[in-house]
Amino acid sequence: MSENSEHHYTEDEIAREVTELETRSATASRIFDLRRIIGGLFVVYGVIVTITGITDSRAAIDKAQGVNINLWTGIGMLALGVFFLVWLKLRPVTVPQRRED
Repeated sequence: MSENSEHHYTEDEIAREVTELETRSATASRIFDLRRIIGGLFVVYGVIVTITGITDSRAAIDKAQGVNINLWTGIGMLALGVFFLVWLKLRPVTVPQRRED
């Protein structure tokens, strides 16, 4: 004798499941926002290149026709990275709410 293995979900169970999935989706959207990734990478690389520019020898600066290119590039990268992170903070990701019809 075989039993019917179908499980009929109640409306409360379905609503809880949908709410949980929406929460996970919103969390994933915030975590994987490209502004966070791009901003973080630019800040990290900007720090490295800025430190390199600060410690450059006179020969390295002369090689770039007297411009401390590492220092200026590092500062630019830091500024861009901070811009992305501030943008993320001021305009966070909003996940559209589903409409109850």
